[in-house]
Amino acid sequence: MDKPNGALSGIRVIDLSRVLGGPYCTQVLGDYGADVIKIEPPGGDETRGWGPPFEGDAASYFHGLNRSKRGMALDLRHPDGKTLLLQLLEGADVLVENFKPGTLEKWGLSYDILSVRFPRLIQCRISGFGADGPMGGLPGYDAIIQAMAGLMSVNGEKQGEPLRVGLPIVDIVTGLNAVIGITLALHERTRSGRGQFVETALFDSGLSLMHPHFPNVFYGGPPPGRTGNEHPNIAPYEVYRTATQPIFLAVGNNVQFARLCELLECHDVSQDERFATNGARLGNRDALRDVLESAMARWEGDKLADRLMRIGVPCGPVLDTTQALAHPHTQHRDMIVNIGHYKGTGSPIKLARTPSRYETPPPRFAEHTDAILHEAGLTVQQIEHLRAKGVLPDMPVA
Repeated sequence: MDKPNGALSGIRVIDLSRVLGGPYCTQVLGDYGADVIKIEPPGGDETRGWGPPFEGDAASYFHGLNRSKRGMALDLRHPDGKTLLLQLLEGADVLVENFKPGTLEKWGLSYDILSVRFPRLIQCRISGFGADGPMGGLPGYDAIIQAMAGLMSVNGEKQGEPLRVGLPIVDIVTGLNAVIGITLALHERTRSGRGQFVETALFDSGLSLMHPHFPNVFYGGPPPGRTGNEHPNIAPYEVYRTATQPIFLAVGNNVQFARLCELLECHDVSQDERFATNGARLGNRDALRDVLESAMARWEGDKLADRLMRIGVPCGPVLDTTQALAHPHTQHRDMIVNIGHYKGTGSPIKLARTPSRYETPPPRFAEHTDAILHEAGLTVQQIEHLRAKGVLPDMPVA
């Protein structure tokens, strides 16, 4: 399917991935013009059933990750299914998969084999821990990696228990790392003419998120712990109460702190030796909070945040999801996508000449099977023969 105006126009992606990291990656590629063919197993992508809520035949979870793709279903356990996959790879640039390491090897579809037949193919594998090492080949899940990589140890209230971040941040970052790896490999291929194997692991991605906590450890700081909304290195940098909704202050230098105190009409605070430097403010964080919240009690949170931002003091009101979606700047930045009955979150990547394009909603199960296979050269009779053998299911198989 030609998408002539996309940054990745002319790139074809075979997407064998399911659930989150892989589909997130391929949705980004599809938004920027790649022809993404999502190939689901006979049972379908599990997230089709991760609801309510549902829209059509799939849960909202599936809809959030699978626009800008064409869909078909294929049983790769069947010899004819593997043959058909190889036929589809003839015209592909990228293969994305997140099978448990060793699965494709068991099916005779390892990268060593595929790279001989398709030397320009870029194969991206997303896995939990990679294929080797002490935990190589084991399954990985977002929450487990949050626990193992240290994220939970630094997330939560000071006296509370370790807390999972309330969104699948490791899966999402792993998907974005896969996009980066694929685009790096595509660029390198323009010089060498050769594809390569790209790997992103949830475990690695989880560890990569631990800034500034790991650098603090590397350079002799105390073991990081939970600080609630406080920053381990900066003050004031946390949530503060106002007369209405709370705000988040992120004051990174003395100039910003002086402007904050001036607006709050507490000029003496910036001159107080307890608060004169960032280090002093860190050491007197509780006293600083009391002083600032006393001055903020006269302000409505959203108005104070707006005034502070406009004088160069980083600050924002704490909004819930409904308020964030309704924010005028969300609309201005085209961060809500509407395609017929489909609604989704827009791309945060802005390209001036070749921006993202949202043309197709997430596919129904096996929606585009016939069109994809006709493009690959199969006749109607061949397609119906494979369908009759169960290689091409039309409905999810329980």
